[in-house]
Amino acid sequence: MFKKNKPLTFRRQARILALNVLYLIDVGKLSIDQAINFVFSLEKNYPEPIKKYSSYLVIATIQNLGLIDDIIEKTLKNWKIERLAAIDRNILRLSTCEFLCCPETPIKVILNEAIEIAKAYSTKDSGRFVNGVLDKIKCVRDTPSLVNKFIQPENASEAKKIALQHELIEEEKQK
Repeated sequence: MFKKNKPLTFRRQARILALNVLYLIDVGKLSIDQAINFVFSLEKNYPEPIKKYSSYLVIATIQNLGLIDDIIEKTLKNWKIERLAAIDRNILRLSTCEFLCCPETPIKVILNEAIEIAKAYSTKDSGRFVNGVLDKIKCVRDTPSLVNKFIQPENASEAKKIALQHELIEEEKQK
């Protein structure tokens, strides 16, 4: 039997938008504002709450990029983060950011989302690669010294509140 394509969840849509923005910042060397404005001008069908949560993820990732890249590099054996495929690198960055800044999101959800996005937007082996790296990184949430180093963007509580509201709406629709 054929699987029906389920609509993308609020957070999945936000993660995909954030990945697009992070990619432009990383590869295109655009500023945060330039990249956000460019992606959002192309993706006009996304509602404002998704764009707001996506912006939060981008800003949180970029503000903490040094910390995030250090965490990722420590798990890579004989690799520098610059050598990774740009999509994979930014999926790892985004997920590591979520481990640190979104304690309300289960680790399993972050892992599964990253794997699915890697499968959809990168190479056929990226899902396994991302899974292997993030499986080693997920313990950062249990490391208070790393969580305490994480800088929350100004709009953190508002963006999280919006995400939680939309998740509750999605859960109600599924019932």
